[in-house]
Amino acid sequence: QVQLVESGGGLVQSGGSLRLSCAAFGRSFSGYTMGWFRQAPGKGREFVAAISWSGGSTSYANSVKDRFTISRDNAKNTVYLQMNSLKPEDTAVYYCAASVHFGAAQVNLYAYWGQGTQVTVSS
Repeated sequence: QVQLVESGGGLVQSGGSLRLSCAAFGRSFSGYTMGWFRQAPGKGREFVAAISWSGGSTSYANSVKDRFTISRDNAKNTVYLQMNSLKPEDTAVYYCAASVHFGAAQVNLYAYWGQGTQVTVSS
């Protein structure tokens, strides 16, 4: 079992930045692909970014490419999502998740999920 706890969400103005953190507890963190997903009110959960267990491979949704950066520190069992140039359409609950599948972008390939952290971007 892997327990995931997100933090760092909040209210920010359009154009601002936030950094989300996700701390992992339990089984070894380093063997998992880690992903960030988000869910806006009335919408399904969507892929945002993923990072391989080594940190050497990353992938992003087109909507956040060049604005968001995913990274991880395996020594601290933590994955991060740096979000810059935020837009009102980025408003959502953001979830981190762990998968045994390399480069996974689909929700159903992630076995472990955090409780989510709210990000609200005002215009």
